[in-house]
Amino acid sequence: MSTKEMSRLQTVTVPSAGSSSFTRYMVMVQKELLELMRSFKLLWVPLVFILLGIMQPVSTYFMPVILEKAGSLPEGTVIEIPTPLGTEVLAQTLQQFGTLGVLVLVLVCMGTVSGERINGSASLILVKPISVLSYICSKWTAIVMLTWGSFIAGYLASWYYTGLLIGDAPMDKVFNSLLIYGLWLTFVATITLLFSSLLRSPAAAAFSALGGAVILSILTGLFPKALGWSPGALSGFAYQAAVSGIENNSRFGWSILITMICIAASICLSATVLRRSSAVE
Repeated sequence: MSTKEMSRLQTVTVPSAGSSSFTRYMVMVQKELLELMRSFKLLWVPLVFILLGIMQPVSTYFMPVILEKAGSLPEGTVIEIPTPLGTEVLAQTLQQFGTLGVLVLVLVCMGTVSGERINGSASLILVKPISVLSYICSKWTAIVMLTWGSFIAGYLASWYYTGLLIGDAPMDKVFNSLLIYGLWLTFVATITLLFSSLLRSPAAAAFSALGGAVILSILTGLFPKALGWSPGALSGFAYQAAVSGIENNSRFGWSILITMICIAASICLSATVLRRSSAVE
């Protein structure tokens, strides 16, 4: 382990064995947040989401001007693009988060566990009175805080500029779609953490998590009736909540329940895999 990694670990005081599990867990959460701050992820990840959120309403508003200035249209061409509703722009913003946003999120989370296994800091932490479950849960908590904070900042920025340039969107639709899509991003971050625990390569963890999320979304889109209860349906439900409202409440309820079960199971599986791996030897 490098001297730099050693100095970072020394800045966090690990409680004694007599301390409560919750106290040790909170100290580990502080350690993870400190790592995110030192790596500037707490700064640039929200900025990326804010940029993605602003891009959609701005590009929609200026699209006629952009096409006119492109210079590839015949002379005298009249461009008339109907102005979309504010809720439709928000749904398009969610699609932006579903591509570039998910990619950024996976790249940020891919080395959460595997990176520390490679540099040896995981084995150093786990020989102290820190349980593997507390170790995994602290990382998951920090990732979820970063995910939700970035997504809320980006989505609210999109909502603000949509109201400024396009038209107002009802706050209840904004709130409902935010909660639903935030749960989908939480699921993506959790399976990234799982693959980071299963695989020693951060790149392999990122590829597996991103591929799994994409495949799940595609299969759910191809077979909406058979897989309408899966976590992959959450993004579609978020679009519906933003535009018109949830069409199938039964499938939506099952999708929420299954997603939460998958998140809890992934956390437990991550701890089990790490407990049996060489990271704790």
